[in-house]
Amino acid sequence: MRTTSNPAFRNLRSGSGNGSGYGNYAGFPQGGGPAPYGAAPYQQAGAGGRPMTIDDVVIRTAVTLGLAIVTGALTILFHAWVLALPAFVVGLVLSLVIIFRRTPNPALVLTYAAAEGVVLGAITGLFDAIYPGIAFQAILGTFGVFIAMLIVYKTGVVRVTPRFTRWVIGATVGAVVVMFADLILHLFGANLGIRSGGTLSIVFSLLVIGIAAFNLLLDFEQADQMIRNGLPARWAWFAAFGLMVTLVWLYLEILRLLSYLQRN
Repeated sequence: MRTTSNPAFRNLRSGSGNGSGYGNYAGFPQGGGPAPYGAAPYQQAGAGGRPMTIDDVVIRTAVTLGLAIVTGALTILFHAWVLALPAFVVGLVLSLVIIFRRTPNPALVLTYAAAEGVVLGAITGLFDAIYPGIAFQAILGTFGVFIAMLIVYKTGVVRVTPRFTRWVIGATVGAVVVMFADLILHLFGANLGIRSGGTLSIVFSLLVIGIAAFNLLLDFEQADQMIRNGLPARWAWFAAFGLMVTLVWLYLEILRLLSYLQRN
């Protein structure tokens, strides 16, 4: 049964569906069952409107990321660092609402993107002040990884199989546990050495970047399955939110890695 480590997409399933592991999305009525691959899935959209397409996902993702970039740039331009903490709280609350309500609400997604942009802008401004030019490198690196993984997914170089998915989820959980343990140890004046800036830190960041990149493959697969199952076009906002969650994680880790490299 396929699943994903992205919390946004993980909550989309409810019920056994067609046995593929995706089932009904957020309790959305499936009508006559999932549409077969290549078939026009209009019966899936039903009263919800026309079915979701890849163009919908691309456009919504571009709008969401674009808004985050704009609010981030404004935060840096006006040195609005004081907004970082409240924006973080707002972004966290909205992300939980989006995930657990399981509804494709564009207003919530865009507000989340704006808040996340402020947080990323503050973090980016701090890093760029210490290491000039690092922000551009991190942004370029993030989009480079995104495009590379999209090509890998579309060409089938790496196939998102149940076994591959389980491996990525296990690696993601493991990385999160290690980072959380390191954070707890920091509170007591100790650490695991994975965030100290040394060789181990560089290796760990490279590992986490690889895991985040593989998570993009899972996100692409989930969005693809949403399209194949014929969800209404509005669900493209949910797909955009899920992709942004992974991209934010990837960007922050690349930013951290670049800071390690500039120290040495």
